[in-house]
Amino acid sequence: MKMNKYTLLAAAVSTALFSGATLAETDVALDVITGDEAAPKVEKVNGTDVISDGWEVHGYASMNFRMVDGETVDTEFGKPDYKTAGTHGKSTNQVEFVIKKHTEHANGVWSDFVVRSEYGNGNSYAYSSPGSQKANTTAQFEIKETYVEIGGLSYLGEDTSIWGGQRYLNRSASVLSGEFWKQSSGVGAGIQTKLGGNTAGFAIVAADTDSDINSGASDRQTLTSHDLYYYGVDVGFGSLDFDFKYITQANVQDDDGFGASITLNSSYYGLDGWSQTAIAYGKGAAQNRGVNFGSWSGGDDNAESIFFTSGGVVNISENWQMGSEVTYFAGLDELFSAKDLKRYIVAARPSYKVNDNLRLEATGSYAHEEVEVGGVWGKSADAAESDIVNLELAAAFTVNADYFGRPQIKPYVSYILADDEASAKDIGIKDGKSETIIGVHTEIWF
Repeated sequence: MKMNKYTLLAAAVSTALFSGATLAETDVALDVITGDEAAPKVEKVNGTDVISDGWEVHGYASMNFRMVDGETVDTEFGKPDYKTAGTHGKSTNQVEFVIKKHTEHANGVWSDFVVRSEYGNGNSYAYSSPGSQKANTTAQFEIKETYVEIGGLSYLGEDTSIWGGQRYLNRSASVLSGEFWKQSSGVGAGIQTKLGGNTAGFAIVAADTDSDINSGASDRQTLTSHDLYYYGVDVGFGSLDFDFKYITQANVQDDDGFGASITLNSSYYGLDGWSQTAIAYGKGAAQNRGVNFGSWSGGDDNAESIFFTSGGVVNISENWQMGSEVTYFAGLDELFSAKDLKRYIVAARPSYKVNDNLRLEATGSYAHEEVEVGGVWGKSADAAESDIVNLELAAAFTVNADYFGRPQIKPYVSYILADDEASAKDIGIKDGKSETIIGVHTEIWF
């Protein structure tokens, strides 16, 4: 059959209809009559269309090569208990990677998928490189966070997001001791929004106890924290963060508790720099610094604690900076099975910038601990009261000699002195009242 231009047009339109092209998201202008090229495509954008999609990779690594009399040792010399503030953490090869997939859609909805993996946190052995490094399960490769957060949903508002999964929620640590005093570490879900221009949120986070996980208990004593927080309240000289947690525990009679904290984020006490000052109270299952929730929570329903920490970094001059910390932690009656427990530490770390790639540091700390009666936690009965001094000198070889410049390779010598041998033994000193640790600490975050 002889084809003319009208027959060709009919065939083209028929083909488009049968293929569904005329109802597709993209309209195409056809000009088969004149034989000219088709007009440019005009994209129709749906609200669910992805307009931005990408991956971010962040991380942290801490490699500590340290020796005591030619031997690696499995102790942090009391650092987690606010007794020292040196660089002598026991993790020989700790690595963290945080991978985030961020997606944005045409209708304003966005989502984050976050995975945090970790290896070696708390491992003190110096491993070689055989096919399998170890037969035990201490500090193996683990997934510490995996959650999804979605924001910008039209029925919740552009300032509101929801999340679900396993995460560290709202962590905060003291400056030199490095201990996280605030966090909710576990599996849960939450919502976060803006109220009065400030960040407000509510979350429920659950964590099984370490004993349940390792023993496979049939009646799990699962802990659950109900978090309420309100952050960023302007007070003129800084901002305040408020946290409140109500904690329950399954299959434990009358075992619940609550904790609260107030945090001030400000300059370095009126000087050039920054500081964070916080006070927290905890009772019952929240006895461990009130807002420090995880598998370690729980305990005597009547136990109470008060916690205070203040520290930061001041810029003294072009070349001098200093970090400092004052922390106090005490039971109001009985805490961790100890009567009248009191701990405090005062620490400072002045830092001198020699040039852009070399920084010299000195760290000094004084710590005190006391309990009513010695012998708790397997301690010597003579260690009811202790005073510990930690002095350290270090040189940081780095790509940026700022106080927080990383990566860096930092040789150090750390000297620890306790006031008696019983107290020294309690923090891992084998012989006598003192110990000298020589090491090289390598650190990077990105």
